[in-house]
Amino acid sequence: MLVSEILAIKGRALYTVAPSRLLAEAVAIMSEQDVGSLVVFEQGRMVGMLTFREVLKALSASGADWGTVTVASAMLRDPRSAGLGMELDELRREMIDNHQRYLPVMDGTTLMGVISFHDVAKAVLEEQSFENKMLKNYIKNWPVEADDE
Repeated sequence: MLVSEILAIKGRALYTVAPSRLLAEAVAIMSEQDVGSLVVFEQGRMVGMLTFREVLKALSASGADWGTVTVASAMLRDPRSAGLGMELDELRREMIDNHQRYLPVMDGTTLMGVISFHDVAKAVLEEQSFENKMLKNYIKNWPVEADDE
């Protein structure tokens, strides 16, 4: 399965934020849209990712002053990304090796979507379910040979 197929299943909703915005504004967007990440764009270029992990780190570091923290100071700079033609196994390895639960999917400099570890798990489950059905159907319809007497 390819990243492009996972995006087709998941959908291509994109949520971005500027690095100059306040972290509180980004948290409000994440909460309102029920997403765990925002891609950070500046002048048409991806410069970072903001996930709940970075939000929690910023909250812990800044305490009561977290309302004055900018996205730029909390975000993961230059995150790893996936390409549309990346295979599922390579995608999983990339996420695990880099401890990144969300990967932006880029086609050159164009953001195509974001894939979460949840999206990967769902795609694997659907793929295995389909293969399981196909195998059961194949076994069920296995040709029965007539006895030669």
